[in-house]
Amino acid sequence: DHFQGERQLQILTARDGERLIGVAPFLRDGASAEFVGHYSICDYMDAVVTPGFEAAFFAPIFERLAADGAMTIDLRGLRASSPTIAGALAAAEALGYAGRQEEEALSPCVGLPPTWEEYVGSLSKKDRHELRRKLRRLGDAGGAVELKVVTEADEASGLLDTLFQLMRLSSHLKEEFLERPNMQAFFRAMVPAMAVEGMLRLYVLTFDAVPVASVLNFDLGGTLYMYNSGYDPEYSHFAVGLMSKALLLKDAIENGRTCVDFLRGDEAYKYDLGGKDQQVFRVVLTK
Repeated sequence: DHFQGERQLQILTARDGERLIGVAPFLRDGASAEFVGHYSICDYMDAVVTPGFEAAFFAPIFERLAADGAMTIDLRGLRASSPTIAGALAAAEALGYAGRQEEEALSPCVGLPPTWEEYVGSLSKKDRHELRRKLRRLGDAGGAVELKVVTEADEASGLLDTLFQLMRLSSHLKEEFLERPNMQAFFRAMVPAMAVEGMLRLYVLTFDAVPVASVLNFDLGGTLYMYNSGYDPEYSHFAVGLMSKALLLKDAIENGRTCVDFLRGDEAYKYDLGGKDQQVFRVVLTK
C-alpha cells in the first residue's frame, strides 16, 4: 500500500493436485513483473515454494505471467542459497524467456558461537583489541549506560520517533531515506506488525536515560536481521553506533541466537564485528 503506486498486485499460486506447493507475489506494471517489495526496503525477496517443487512451481507461474503479457520478469533480492535461481532460469527457458543471473549486492553476516568470549576470540587481533578498548571506554564513561531491548508492539511504536531522530542525526543519507514519500508511514505500520508476530527486537542504548543509539532488528529462526540503525554524533567519542551493535551481538548470543545478518551494504563496522559476505543475486527474464 505504501509504495505500490499504479502497479497492480498479482499473487500467483500453484498446486500439485490439492496440495499447495508455492506462492509468488508480484507487482505488475504493463509488460513487466517483479517481486512485491523494493531493494531499498527489502533486502531479500523470494517466492515461497515447497522444497523439491521448484520446477513444478515456476513453470505454471511463468506461463501465467507470459499469458498476461509479461515481457520482463525481474526477480531481485535472491540469496545465494535460494533454489529460485536455478528453478526460475530452467522454467523460463522452456517458455521462451532469455534469462540472466547478476550479482546484485553483498549482505555480510556473522555466525554466533555459544559464548561472548568465543565470539570475541574469533575476531582478528586488531578488531578484538579495538572492540575491547571501546567497550572499556564505554564502561568508564560515567553515569548509567543501559541497553534496552524492546519486543512489544506498543512500546516499539512509541520509540519510532527516537529511532527516526537518531537515524537523521547519524547520516544525511538516512535522513533522505526517511523523507521519501510514505517511508515513515511504512515503518509505523511494519514495526507493530512484526512485533505482534514475535519477530521484532528493537535495541536502544542510553546514557543516563538519554537515547544515544538505536538498532531495529527482525528476529526469526535464530537469526537477527539488522534492518536499520542510528546514533547521536554528540557521543561519537564513545563509538555509540558501533557499541550498540556490539552489545546487540552480546545479547543475541546470551539469548541463543546463532547468526546476526547485517543485511545489504559493505559498511566497515560490519566487517569490524566479524561479518562475512553473502552474495545477493538478481535474475532477469526477458522475451
